[in-house]
Parts: sequence; structure tokens; C-alpha cells
Amino acid sequence: MASKLALRQYIPLPPHPAGDFDHGDVYLQSGRVFVANTAAGTVEVIDGECLRHLTTIPDCPEASGVLCAQEDALIFAAARGAGKLLVIDPTTNAVLRMVAVGSRPNGLAWDQSRKHLLVADVQDNTARLLDPQVGQVIAAASLPGRPRWAVYSQKGDCFLVNMREPAIVAVLSASSFELISRFPVSGVGPHGLDLDQDGYRAFIACDGGTVVLLDTSKGLELAQVSIAGAPDAIWHNHRTGRLYVAIEDPGVIDIVNTATMKVEEQITTEAGAHTTAYDARRQRLYVFLPSCRVAVYEEREVE
Repeated sequence: MASKLALRQYIPLPPHPAGDFDHGDVYLQSGRVFVANTAAGTVEVIDGECLRHLTTIPDCPEASGVLCAQEDALIFAAARGAGKLLVIDPTTNAVLRMVAVGSRPNGLAWDQSRKHLLVADVQDNTARLLDPQVGQVIAAASLPGRPRWAVYSQKGDCFLVNMREPAIVAVLSASSFELISRFPVSGVGPHGLDLDQDGYRAFIACDGGTVVLLDTSKGLELAQVSIAGAPDAIWHNHRTGRLYVAIEDPGVIDIVNTATMKVEEQITTEAGAHTTAYDARRQRLYVFLPSCRVAVYEEREVE
């Protein structure tokens, strides 16, 4: 049986000034979706059970990165315009604390074993390591370029951070927080980043209109596939082996079969739609649209 993304419904969101959304994530236990509303300086919360807008969390200027620490029931939201990180309770939606962390925090990655959060700063090109429970920056490392998205790799016990230029993936040790390697990327402008289920492969979505596949142990390029344009958010569906790649122009999601590294499906969203959130438990993809609504897609089996 093959899989296809099927549109289930649209969810209206509160109107906001002209602008866009940034990264979102899902708290899997409840299915609640948290997305950075950059234009409004808020985090919007969507009820994933009733599929409706639930609430707005204010005071997150230039909201950018949003990440859920599932086992610890914490949501992190970077306020790029205030140099702060919001730590949010995903059940009550209360802001537990705000932490000063650099000048323009953006990309986030969570080390579950140590309870440490990497925060990549797009102004001073620095990665900072945060202990969110005590609200302190405990280490910092200079990056070789402007960072984009980041992930923690349990396999290598390291953080991987995309650099826009030079086109590389910076590898930081999770224990020493030192830059230990640089993986070259053949695509122009590495942006979206995700790992396969085992962490052996990294998917790098590049501004030049490609997705590059890297071996995470050696940094060797394994494959490359062309996509419809410059991408942003990407998610790997471990169950189906499909990679969702959001492309704002022309406004599509390219879906890459990660076994064959070929685009096997494309869905039309809306011009300017470049960010998504993925619910692995419910097999649901949320696409955030400039028209102040969310398109909800679900994986369905077809013959």
C-alpha cells in the first residue's frame, strides 16, 4: 500500500499583520500544535483533538524557532526580536520562564539525556547551550557562518547545525560543546534539517532547490534530489519513509521518498506557505498559510 497526503480541513487563525509564520512543533501526548507567529510576535496554539485554534501566547517578539521536549513536557520558543527564550508548559500554555540568550536566537535543538538546549543565534553566529530548568547559558561556541536549523543526533551524541554560507553542516560535541567537524554540502544555502529514524542519515534542504542526503558518521554525501524551489521546514516521517519539504514559491509541499530519493508526490498549499508542523503519532501535517489559517493533511493509504 502506498501513502498519500489528503487534506482534512482548514483551521482559521486570528488575523495578524502582514508577515509570516516560522517553525512549529507538536506536543504528541495531547496533539497540541505550537507555532511561531513572527508577524504578530506570538505563539499560536492549536487543539489537535478538536482541530481548532485554542489560544495565543503573547510577548514573543519576532517569534522564530519552536521546539517541543516531549519527555519533559516543555515547549521552547525563541523570541528573536528580544534575545530571549520562552519556556512554555504545553498543558496549561503558561510561560514558565523567560531566559536571556544572545541577541537574535533562532534555531533550536534538544539533548534529551542531558536536558540541554542548543540555541543558534543568527546575528552573532554563535551557538549557546542552555539549561532551561535553571534558566542559564552554560556554554557557547562560535559557528563558521550564519546558522539555520539544528538537530541533536543521539547516534553521534552531537548537534548538527546548518550553515547558510559556507554551505556546511557544523558538528558540535554535545558533551564538550566544541566544534568537532564540518560536513560540506553541495547544495546552495542549507536550510531545513532532519534525521532518519536511526540517525544514520541527515536530510539537508537547500535554498538552491535541492535536498541533499548525508551520512552522519562521516559527513559523506549519499544522494541529491531536485525540488520545486527554495525550501524551509522539513520533517521525516519514519513510518512511511517520506520527507515533507515546504516550498513557499510556488506554494507546495514536495514529498520525497527517502529510499529512492525521488519526489513521489506534490501538493499545492498557498503561495508564501513555507513552514509546517508534523504529528508523528496521528500522521498529520499542519501547513501554516499566509491567509491566517492552517491546512491539515493526513497520511492515508491508497492502492
